[in-house]
Amino acid sequence: MTTLRSLKCDDLFKINNVNFDPLTETYSLPLYTHYLAMWPEYLLVIESPNGQIIGYILAKAEGFMDNWHGHVTALTVSADYRRLGLAATLMNLVEIVFEKKRAYFVDLFVRKSNEVAIKMYKNLGYIIYRTILEYYCNEKEDAYEMRKALSRDVEKKSIVPCNQTVRPEDLDTN
Repeated sequence: MTTLRSLKCDDLFKINNVNFDPLTETYSLPLYTHYLAMWPEYLLVIESPNGQIIGYILAKAEGFMDNWHGHVTALTVSADYRRLGLAATLMNLVEIVFEKKRAYFVDLFVRKSNEVAIKMYKNLGYIIYRTILEYYCNEKEDAYEMRKALSRDVEKKSIVPCNQTVRPEDLDTN
């Protein structure tokens, strides 16, 4: 049986087993601690029965007015525990928090080559909003920005696809 709980500071020293996965973006310790200090309610981990962290989600709230939204920065599950619905569970739980915070939508970036993740996000109600060219700079791989409207966006304006491709430096990072 797995355990779902909030991420704690000392968990940052226990997530390497998940971060070594080639599909997982690894961030600097200062970024993780910044998220922990600023948006602790959006950071969750999943532990295996032996206490090993097998997955986590890092997210934040950003924007203003009708651009107030949740952004999922990282979602990963250890390869041994994939396809059990754990990533979908993490997404659903963080979406509940975004709803409580009255966000209009949730967005995230995913590698264009990560067909399994794209399919999962589509099954969760996300759409491909636009393409970001060479978002993953080390591999020069493009990303999709995917979005899901939340209940506050009654007219679903946030998920009207943008047919324009952008570069990472053109993204609004408020």
